[in-house]
Amino acid sequence: MSRHHSISLTVNGERIDAMIEPRLHLTDFLRDHLGLTGAHAGCEHGVCGACTVRVNGATVRGCLVLAVSLDGATVETIEGLSDSGAIADLQEAFVTHNAAQCGYCTPGMLMSAADLIDHACTDDRAAIREHLSGNYCRCTGYQAIVDAVEEVAKARMGKGGAA
Repeated sequence: MSRHHSISLTVNGERIDAMIEPRLHLTDFLRDHLGLTGAHAGCEHGVCGACTVRVNGATVRGCLVLAVSLDGATVETIEGLSDSGAIADLQEAFVTHNAAQCGYCTPGMLMSAADLIDHACTDDRAAIREHLSGNYCRCTGYQAIVDAVEEVAKARMGKGGAA
């Protein structure tokens, strides 16, 4: 017998009420219950960063968070950031620099990059690499990703850049 729990949370600005199993991870809730497939289930151990989302403004690994623990929380996904236009410059820079090859890591990478730019506002390449080190990419070798993030950070800081 499965016991379901009631939760109410805000996802990308929309109030969601749901009955869920207590062991359902946030990534699975977003993907399977809400159709928000941007957060990927990669390693399911919180190591690869493919499932990165924001909860109450902080980036978290959705595979490590039980959805039932988020009653009353605010969740932002890559779809929410994309739809709002908040990361349009980052998305454009990723395309320009060919930083999104297969695309599997891209949503988590964009979420982490946005977090860095929004909170640390740095264009220091070492800091960018360090901040993104929790997001694995098997295709790009990271150079193009760091280039894209650096360009947007510089542009947002008024130091030039094409973004």
